[in-house]
Amino acid sequence: MQIKWEGIYPAVTTKFNDDESLDLEGFAFNLNAQIEAGVDGIIIGGSLGEASTLDFEEKLILLKQGLVTSNGRVPVLLNIAERRTAEAIRQAQEAEAAGADGFMLLPPLSYGASDDEVVTYFKAVAKATSLPIVIYNNPVDYKIMVSVSMFKELLEFPNIQAVKESTRDLTNVTRMKNAFGDRFKILGGVDTLALECQVAGSDGWIAGLVNAFPRETVVIYKLVKAGRIAEALAIYRWFMPLLELDIHPKLVQYIKLAEVATGLGTAKTRAPRLALQGEELQRIQAIIDAGVKSRPDMKPYEKL
Repeated sequence: MQIKWEGIYPAVTTKFNDDESLDLEGFAFNLNAQIEAGVDGIIIGGSLGEASTLDFEEKLILLKQGLVTSNGRVPVLLNIAERRTAEAIRQAQEAEAAGADGFMLLPPLSYGASDDEVVTYFKAVAKATSLPIVIYNNPVDYKIMVSVSMFKELLEFPNIQAVKESTRDLTNVTRMKNAFGDRFKILGGVDTLALECQVAGSDGWIAGLVNAFPRETVVIYKLVKAGRIAEALAIYRWFMPLLELDIHPKLVQYIKLAEVATGLGTAKTRAPRLALQGEELQRIQAIIDAGVKSRPDMKPYEKL
């Protein structure tokens, strides 16, 4: 399926049973809710999906379930975040054979790789697959910045098509647009900067709190795209305390707790992540409860 790299792409959470096995029924339920709310693609096995606790066989199981659930309604992408180039290539090829529509690709994670090592890694994976790729640029969390000059070296690969812009530097959107026009589509990757990123020229949003609030996320994007900024801002300002849950090391626990509040998931995580307790649980639950209580009416935007 062709990927337009526009709109909302949830980085979906992975659902677990009490014994930490995959909860495919819960996973499919949430994915279906995302698609029915109007998202434009699904990304499986990202950091929010607890990728570090999943083996590749489990990621393939989730990918296949995602493809069955989507049933051609939206593209389904697999995240690749590996230490060895050979392993990243293997995963890309096996996921392509399993039916993946594309990939999100992180730099090699084993150490602070140099620019030429990162570019060479990206090129090797791109050569190994015919599927489209979005590069994840997150120097805050992963300590590697994919610069404009590095993207210039990737121009020769037509399947490297987009970037998840998580630098926290809004000027980077303009920098990329000035350098490449629409050659690389830009998808905002930081929930708390999503509206600003879109106004600056991004094409979409790879979102986190969408897992619990899919319709609100889609409506914000569509309102901005339609030039209805004031309406989008009103919803975005309501959303902001919840969106801030996405920029914390415990984003998985926080967002899964929000999914419980909206009926779209459970709070179960896989160790070493632990359930929230005490004051922290009370504080995060209070934020979520306040957001749900004041949740804006989305009915006026049903035909948006």
